[in-house]
Amino acid sequence: MLTFIKMKKNLQRTIELPQGFQSKLEKNILTISGNNKQVKKEFKLRKIKLESLENKIKISCENSSRRESKVIGTTWAHINNMIKGLQEPFIYQLEICNNHFPMSVKLEGNKVIIKSLLGEKKERFAKILPNVDVKINANQITVTSDNIESAGQTAANLEKATKITNRDRRIFQDGIYITEKCGRKI
Repeated sequence: MLTFIKMKKNLQRTIELPQGFQSKLEKNILTISGNNKQVKKEFKLRKIKLESLENKIKISCENSSRRESKVIGTTWAHINNMIKGLQEPFIYQLEICNNHFPMSVKLEGNKVIIKSLLGEKKERFAKILPNVDVKINANQITVTSDNIESAGQTAANLEKATKITNRDRRIFQDGIYITEKCGRKI
């Protein structure tokens, strides 16, 4: 019978904050502020310890397994995205495509209203998350936010609101589609 010995390690990752940035940790909520902006995120970490030092954020775990190692890496990536968003906002570009019927898209409060998609009489709605700026210019939609998750989810809400079912996608290509994510063309 084979037995496997689990290797436990003490893991630690440190993130240096840029000059002029501050971090504050209250319970599970990490707040990073800089450039007159602020981003908050809640981290639900069990064995992993998150510390906010002077100009550093430290993520550590004693006797960690593979799972904790993966969670440390994911937490590190989330914190880096928070810092990047405060330095330069995340921008998503979407395009409005309508071949068969003229579609109208307008902004109203915290939602986008889509009328006459493929001649439908019923309006479709897409929710805009808090702290996200949406601009509609002709057939282009720009979604901007300091938080990558909010910007990405708002762009996905717009794309999902115009999803067409029970039709051939090669012919009926009407809808709203993400064309550019944070500077990368799709």
